Amino acid sequence: MRKKWLGVLTACVMFIGMFAQGVLAQPQESAAENKESGEVSVASQSGLVMDAKTQTVLYEKNGERLYYPASITKLLTALVVVKNCSLDETVIFSHDAVYDVEDGSGNNQGFEAGDKLTVEECLYAMILESSNPAANALAEHTSGSMDKFVYEMNETAKELGCRHSSFQNPSGLNDKMQETTAYDMALISCAVFENEALREICSARINGEETADPQWDFVGGKTGYTSMAGNTLVTYVEEDGRQLVAVVMKSDMTH
Repeated sequence: MRKKWLGVLTACVMFIGMFAQGVLAQPQESAAENKESGEVSVASQSGLVMDAKTQTVLYEKNGERLYYPASITKLLTALVVVKNCSLDETVIFSHDAVYDVEDGSGNNQGFEAGDKLTVEECLYAMILESSNPAANALAEHTSGSMDKFVYEMNETAKELGCRHSSFQNPSGLNDKMQETTAYDMALISCAVFENEALREICSARINGEETADPQWDFVGGKTGYTSMAGNTLVTYVEEDGRQLVAVVMKSDMTH
């Protein structure tokens, strides 16, 4: 599964690299024209590339349309956590955190009620292994209850300029009311990768394998999948002082 994720992330980095060569190197007026010209083909139902510094949209396809985010939701969860907690705080897993999850969503880490990890350890489990129990435990630790944490998620999203998003849980598991746009997720992702601690966690390499296109420095990203959302993906790359965030949503193994 980890190798599969690495391949997916590499493909998205290659997409950004090719897009950069074809569009970003051109004058601003040409880039604006090409944004809607169809020169970049994205098989996912929604795709968006944003300059992380200026929040300028460089490419989009259905960037303002609502979709289910799946586990890229965990990027917003991580942002709320680091805003309110120290990395060395102790998180105690409750019964609900471990077991109040969708059937079949998995617990690959084998967490049990009463387990204790630091906030930092939970963040690694949540981002790299996409642990739903870790997301729940962090939410309960941060805000005292799931409802209060979800409120904080939505307030943070609004502060970042998100206009259409509605988050209902910290994990991204299926919920008909949990919707966002590629544009909103790009805004959230820009804030995530601006945070030094989260950038380090999101960029941790798996088994020391290189994933970057030679022309771009792959920094990090987050995958997602549920039956309702399909495949979703956020990728962040750097090159010559430029930082780009790419978001794709509602994919069928095309992300």
